[in-house]
Amino acid sequence: MRYRQKISGGLLGIVGYILSPLSWWNDAFVNIPIAYVCGWLASLAHEQAFLPVFVISYWITNIAGFVLLHKGVEMIARKEGKKNPYSRREFLKDIALSLGYTALIILLVKLNIIKPVGSYF
Repeated sequence: MRYRQKISGGLLGIVGYILSPLSWWNDAFVNIPIAYVCGWLASLAHEQAFLPVFVISYWITNIAGFVLLHKGVEMIARKEGKKNPYSRREFLKDIALSLGYTALIILLVKLNIIKPVGSYF
């Protein structure tokens, strides 16, 4: 059972690392493209929905990354049968980091560096 827990924790940690803003490349190749697609799909229904959906999707990917990374490392390090819940302080720290990155994304959209697909044509 311990071996399975380490494998599961490792996989969660890898997915979390890919989604978290801890790697220099994740925003450019993972989170922003995911958020962009979500924003673009929302803008098909209503053009003004692009920015809010883009920001919320970006936020969700970053928070999910931190949570999955934390849980994965916790599963690997945890002793058999011992539980160590995700603390409120760790969650608030993850939220604060995501807010910082969100402010950057909003700035990039407002400066027209990132825009909906329709506005390129």
